[in-house]
Amino acid sequence: MAQFKTFDARVMRSIPLSDFTKHIELEVSGVPRFGFVPGQWLSVKATTPDGEEITRAYSIASPPSENGRVVFCLNRVQDGFMSNHLCSLAEGETITFQGPFGDFILRPPPRDTVFIATGTGIAPFRSMLHWLLAESDRHRGRQFWLLFGARTEQDIYYREEFDRLAAKHDNFHFLPTLSRATDDWKGLRGYVQQHLGEIVGMRTDMHAYICGLDKMVKANRELLKSLGWDHTSIRYEKFD
Repeated sequence: MAQFKTFDARVMRSIPLSDFTKHIELEVSGVPRFGFVPGQWLSVKATTPDGEEITRAYSIASPPSENGRVVFCLNRVQDGFMSNHLCSLAEGETITFQGPFGDFILRPPPRDTVFIATGTGIAPFRSMLHWLLAESDRHRGRQFWLLFGARTEQDIYYREEFDRLAAKHDNFHFLPTLSRATDDWKGLRGYVQQHLGEIVGMRTDMHAYICGLDKMVKANRELLKSLGWDHTSIRYEKFD
């Protein structure tokens, strides 16, 4: 059986994104630079008060950097030990993890691409898009759409950040859609799959990356296949 190296990381910042969602910045100990590919995840370990060791996977929500830091974007899950444990950590406390793991990563060569997320499924796309848009030879002028489904405006995680990216890059389009929008909401309404067809039209020469709960992932995969997409152009990661 393969043995994976175990790392420790210290909480540098823990910022609420909503009433039940946290942005947690971690500094990996003992390495000058922690390497990973945008879209990968880490396997976090912790021990419950009863002495049971729990392991859970969390996508990295930040691009690779020179400072050895990684970010998690995660929800408190009712009766879920790990998510509540991580969300309750104070600055300076530590976690233990292994990784990186996973092949939910960008596939070359670059194409026009739609990224589809709901909730904390935004995490790998925050990593991918910051990395892609940082260098012109990475994106090569291809067009990128981020279709992000949320319930209310308060649930549009990293909204100002993605708005800034869209203002800076003509080839990036940020499209949040709300399932429980108020009357004064000026953007898209409804579920992500209701707007996907408007983005891709009749095209089948694009890439799609989908991340979120199983029902949403399935709905968008089936829609793209009905439009004639090859399954190799559709990559996905689901949380349940």
